[in-house]
Amino acid sequence: MRGIFGVALLCALLTSGCVRTHTEVRPTPVTERCDATQAQLSAEADQRASPFNIEKHLATNFPDRKVSWLMKDSAYQSFVVATNAKNFGRCNDTGCYLFAAPTAVIQKAVHASMKDGKHDPAELGTALGLPAKNFEGTLRMMTLDLDATGVCVRLPVESDPGVWKCTSPEDKDCFKFGGYTSGGVPEVMVINAPVAAAQIEEVP
Repeated sequence: MRGIFGVALLCALLTSGCVRTHTEVRPTPVTERCDATQAQLSAEADQRASPFNIEKHLATNFPDRKVSWLMKDSAYQSFVVATNAKNFGRCNDTGCYLFAAPTAVIQKAVHASMKDGKHDPAELGTALGLPAKNFEGTLRMMTLDLDATGVCVRLPVESDPGVWKCTSPEDKDCFKFGGYTSGGVPEVMVINAPVAAAQIEEVP
């Protein structure tokens, strides 16, 4: 009994030695995950957006560091399943490029668009600031943990594959630099998002 009391007293006196300390593990800066080409593009984008940058964008709009995006099921079957694709996105010799938004934002938009067990393409398009035609028919929602996968992430730029450039001030649903869609939804460019690491759900 005396031994137990002595240990308890020692712990009380030397708290730092008896309590486990928690060391915060900070994720690797996303620019350090990029190759030279993407790191240069990211640096240029951050300079344009200054004092904003990709790390501030993630901290502000992607607090859980998870991103999601939607694809028509027909495109998913054709470009991912049929080709046994390793990465999502539009690919060229510098990588595969994918626009993604915060998971919570995508999930909320999908949920709000559901009517009689099916999503409304027009309502979903309005919520995400993208053309309704992008969401017609059955969809697939992909979710990716940026830190678990260690992928390269940066602010999107006009030269990225898949960008629909504005041709006049009246154009809507077109690309605008700054990390947000025309509808104000936060977005990032993910490079080489691995198919095997994504959680995939069907959206009827």
